[in-house]
Parts: sequence; structure tokens; C-alpha cells
Amino acid sequence: MFIRCAFFKGKIKSGMEDAFHAYWRENLVPLWSAFPQLLELRVLNEVESDDIENPFPLVLVMKFATRNDIKEALASSTRWTSKETSKGLLDMFDGDVIHTVFASDQFDPVIDKGA
Repeated sequence: MFIRCAFFKGKIKSGMEDAFHAYWRENLVPLWSAFPQLLELRVLNEVESDDIENPFPLVLVMKFATRNDIKEALASSTRWTSKETSKGLLDMFDGDVIHTVFASDQFDPVIDKGA
């Protein structure tokens, strides 16, 4: 599996926190969910961090089966609509958006069943 993340590194503009989160929920989640070949979408909101100087108030996580699936998603019209719609979100944000692709392995936790 491959995970493509968008890390919003920086700060939401003062007084814009509620509008920022409402904007991505209402305007971007429907677009992000429509990416071709997407297996899973997660949107993470930072609650706390040990690095208060480098906040990540939002992280977008998209799961795909292959890197070619990511390429297809990035070439889609959905991506270009998403980029255009994201301008409204970025107007409420001071910082950078960093995109990274990770190869992903998944392991189920060992759970003590009282044996």
C-alpha cells in the first residue's frame, strides 16, 4: 500500500479556526473522497504536539494500492478541482503544505485475550 499525505505545516490565521475546519469538511472532503482509485481517506487534526514551534493543524491522508493509482489520481480532473477549491482554505492558513508519499506496511496489534 501507498499513503499520500498533505501536511499543513503552520498556523491557522487567528480567529479563523472554526471557518478553516468547516471549509475543508464542507468543500474539500467531497472532492478528496472522489479521487479515483482512493481506498481510504483520513483527515487528522492536531490535538497536541511535543513540538509547539512546528504545528500541523491538518494532515490529509490518502491510501492507494499502487503508485500508479496515485499517479492516476493526481492526473484526474478531481485533483485540479480540489487544488482550485483549496485556495479558499489556504487563504485562512499561514504556512506551507508538504506532500509526501509513503510505502506502508500494516501490522495488527497483539492483544492479550487472557490466555
